[in-house]
Amino acid sequence: MQKWHVILAIGLTGLGLSGPQTAKAQGLPGGFVYLRDIDPSIIQDMRYATSNNFVGKPLRGYDAAECVVKREVGLALKNIQQELARQKLSLKMFDCYRPERAVADMVAWSKNGKETQADRRFSPAFRKADLFRLGYIATRSGHSTGAALDLTLVDLTADNSARFDSTKSYADCTAPAEARAPEGSVDMGTGYDCSDVKSHTAAPSITPAQRRSRNTLVAAMARQGFVNYSKEWWHFSLPGVGRQAYDFPIVRRN
Repeated sequence: MQKWHVILAIGLTGLGLSGPQTAKAQGLPGGFVYLRDIDPSIIQDMRYATSNNFVGKPLRGYDAAECVVKREVGLALKNIQQELARQKLSLKMFDCYRPERAVADMVAWSKNGKETQADRRFSPAFRKADLFRLGYIATRSGHSTGAALDLTLVDLTADNSARFDSTKSYADCTAPAEARAPEGSVDMGTGYDCSDVKSHTAAPSITPAQRRSRNTLVAAMARQGFVNYSKEWWHFSLPGVGRQAYDFPIVRRN
């Protein structure tokens, strides 16, 4: 979700957010790259280009399901991927650069006054109105700088064939992995984008195996300089890389 997690991790001054910058139509601006051009082996499941997310629809600006990042971020992810490959693991990206217009979509959703069953799948314990106060949603996002990421691990030796089915009714994001929506990834104790204390990286309520998996991800990311947001096991930022928030759409690679 759109949270002020990067601010909590490295501070407003470090981000240097100074308002959205609209990209020219002919290409990516300001040192941005498609992650596939850096490392095509990194798995991508770009949720905000689909309806399988807490808003329940593709967000504005996600015109293609592609991970776009600052080049320094992409090169660091490539190094992490190479390290993980020796353990038969892969990174899996859920979100990378996020256009400012998509952030606005998230804010509008949080303020629409509706509480649906689909909403509860991602936020079983909190009301929408509480998500701002609790730090899960805000009007600005470090993702819009290209230096923040949402990601997980995939066990390459496991059966990852299960796919999300929009016609099925799944348990909420805190339920056991076999009951909640399938993500084709390592069981980290909650689903992605789960607004719950169980999603806090150091949550005591997860199993020893889930703890080891979170620790593996955090350690691998930290070795390349990434900082984890303590309320979300999946969210990381690379300090000193993002300087401006942008609003160019994510389009298909040529």
